[in-house]
Amino acid sequence: MDGPPANDCCAICHGNFHIPHQANCSHWYCGNCILEVWNHGSALQPCKCPLCRRHITLLVPSHESSEQADNPEASEVIRKIESYNRIFGSHSTGLSQRLQDLPFLIKRLFREVMDPQRSLPFVIKARVFLALLSTVIYVLSPVDIIPEALFGILGLLDDVIIALIFFLHVGTLYRAILVRRYGGSST
Repeated sequence: MDGPPANDCCAICHGNFHIPHQANCSHWYCGNCILEVWNHGSALQPCKCPLCRRHITLLVPSHESSEQADNPEASEVIRKIESYNRIFGSHSTGLSQRLQDLPFLIKRLFREVMDPQRSLPFVIKARVFLALLSTVIYVLSPVDIIPEALFGILGLLDDVIIALIFFLHVGTLYRAILVRRYGGSST
């Protein structure tokens, strides 16, 4: 889905979405509404999601919002969101934040990888597929750091760790692409 659910409304203004953006926690908001939430808090730290209270460090516009860039009002909101993404999108986040962002990032990434209409660079697609292939080979391989034959269920621990490393690597890579894409230029 490249836009908010059809039967949903903005949790801030309780109206139809206007210039919708999706936060890294997967919730959708009107561009102006989420900017107002940020403006009423500290300008030095990201705002918290009104629904789940997680820090919003990345706002991704819907396809519909991106197409409204020629509208002066929408253009101003998108410019402010790009500024927000530039400030908070590339901040080093802790492991907990990265794990919480994984579902949002992985879902968007795989949708983008599988859609030929999307503009994900070939090098990024190649890195994702190479990391996935390496992870699958390691998990299926009988050669392990902690062999299952000797340690039983505990032996699966290294497979889980390798899969987690794969998802964190791919999530971090895709997050950097989203920040570059929706953070605009710093000029």
